[in-house]
Amino acid sequence: MSSSNTGKGSDLTADGTDPTSVLRSASFARSVPSTTPDTAPTALDVLNASSFDPAKLHPMAQLGDTLDYLVLDDDKRHQLPGAETALPSRGWGDDLCYGTGTTYLSGLAIGGLWGLREGSGRPLAVSSARLRINSILNSVTRRGSFMGNSAGVLALIYNAINSSIDSYRGRHDAYGSMAAGGLTGALFKSTAGVRPAIAAATIMTGAAGIWSFAKRRLL
Repeated sequence: MSSSNTGKGSDLTADGTDPTSVLRSASFARSVPSTTPDTAPTALDVLNASSFDPAKLHPMAQLGDTLDYLVLDDDKRHQLPGAETALPSRGWGDDLCYGTGTTYLSGLAIGGLWGLREGSGRPLAVSSARLRINSILNSVTRRGSFMGNSAGVLALIYNAINSSIDSYRGRHDAYGSMAAGGLTGALFKSTAGVRPAIAAATIMTGAAGIWSFAKRRLL
């Protein structure tokens, strides 16, 4: 009997009231905001306010027409008569850099294929896959570096001479390119004798003429 009275008494609050009766007699009211959706401020009201300061958005917001823009001539094409092709070029610097790099990589690839063919067809004393791979790698390294270096040097000399001739003549055409090719071949083989120098000059003159014709017709 005493245990039941103790349990019932423990449900009372500190002042002796019953929580159930308090919740039943309580009333709740929902507060209404002071501003309704019809009177809420919009972005237009904020931007049109007299206290709006555009400098708070960005420090350069109030410069207006006083801002000077930096004009870059990175896309300026070659202005020499006869030098306009589909290949983008801004002068002898582009021709020297891009032409030498492209020719070097092409020579490296051609020399690698030459070394691959030579190494795979070379007879070996003992039939072994390891020896065959070693032979191919040696040939590719030797022929690839030889062709790449030779082509890179030829392109470097050719572009330098060709740009000098064009600058002196004031125009770019096939005759200047062929003259640059002949001088390049002769200079490249000048240490080997007169006949190799003449042969190299003839080959380079023909190659420069073919390249000029193909560039003019196809590009």
